[in-house]
Amino acid sequence: MGKIIFYEDRNFQGQHHESSTDCSDLSSYFSRCNSIRVENDWWVVYEKPNYMGYQYVLSKGEYPDYQRWMGYNDNIRSCRTYPYSSSNSYRMKIYERPDFGGQMMEFMDDCPSVYDRFHHRDIHSCHVMDGYWTFYEHPNYMGRQYFMRPGEYKRFGDWGGSCPSVGSFRRMMHY
Repeated sequence: MGKIIFYEDRNFQGQHHESSTDCSDLSSYFSRCNSIRVENDWWVVYEKPNYMGYQYVLSKGEYPDYQRWMGYNDNIRSCRTYPYSSSNSYRMKIYERPDFGGQMMEFMDDCPSVYDRFHHRDIHSCHVMDGYWTFYEHPNYMGRQYFMRPGEYKRFGDWGGSCPSVGSFRRMMHY
């Protein structure tokens, strides 16, 4: 079972809240979140309640301030846990157009620059066949993050994107 600890202040100070399950609204536990300690498993934390807003994908480790998880602010209002996969299989198809249309390319490894490999700046749909992945808004794993679990995403809004720009992506592997 996963475990995550949220702290109101930087460097693991101030009031804190521990969680080992998904929580759709953390508002009653703390007013701000400036540091996080992930004991195990993968966690996706969200800026707003009900798994909305900016997403941050966190692996086991310590995050002494919100910039360490590439946070835009100190708002964390919901979280979900995902156990590490025992499978080493990762497979995903990305598409140039909505509803799996246009040019398609299949990936089984990380991609630091979507444009360099796919020759398009936008991904409008995606089919994740195996493994968990993280999409990033900019190349080299920077910017907004989008957690991708196995399934079909017919439009960028299906993974929480406000636009189709994906600059890079990588597999969520247990290190």
